Amino acid sequence: MAKLGKRTRAAREAFAGKENVQLSEAVSLIKSNASAKFDETVEIAMNLGVDPRHADQMVRGSVTLPNGTGKTVRVAVFARGEKAEEAKKAGADIVGAEDLMETVQSGKIEFDRCIATPDMMPIVGRLGKILGPRNLMPNPKIGTVTMDVTEAVNAAKGGQVQFRVEKAGVIHAGIGKASFDEAKLEENIRAFVDAVSKAKPAGAKGTYLKKVALSSTMGPGVTVDLASATGAA
Repeated sequence: MAKLGKRTRAAREAFAGKENVQLSEAVSLIKSNASAKFDETVEIAMNLGVDPRHADQMVRGSVTLPNGTGKTVRVAVFARGEKAEEAKKAGADIVGAEDLMETVQSGKIEFDRCIATPDMMPIVGRLGKILGPRNLMPNPKIGTVTMDVTEAVNAAKGGQVQFRVEKAGVIHAGIGKASFDEAKLEENIRAFVDAVSKAKPAGAKGTYLKKVALSSTMGPGVTVDLASATGAA
């Protein structure tokens, strides 16, 4: 077995025996053990009581975190004419139509969020096999297929986080940086958990929110008391 480094060993010791802790304690643990040389992302993972193989149990949506994500988001917009100019003025990093489609088809994907006006969807639809697996496919349900390009770009740049349940019933996302103060991280976490709670699908049976865990990019994870994460405690 490989020997553990001092930082890894110290982190594991700090987290030993810590399960279902209060949100404030979990955030404090994550911050104090995020000792990488870069500003680590604080990540949330939620286990849900759904089977996303069934359409009526799919969970997806978006939420604008009150304190942002701390991440610079690169936004691509599929649009023409006035809407293309609107996207550029709003601060989109890449704007195009067929030319942008060809760039994506070539494997060059230099953006983190993709927005499209409705008339662009026949073009964007051809990219489903490329954008879909990367969770980049524009979707009207989460506001990324829209004529209000300015609002969509501002939301993407201003801390909006998209979420979608994976096969095992897990949702995960980055909800801030380790450099954020604890109160801001807690506020972001509760906003994210609340959004996922409100996105409960009609087909969900039994317990919907099963487990919430937090971690940093390079650190161990810790489970959080559900009541404190939802603001019920």
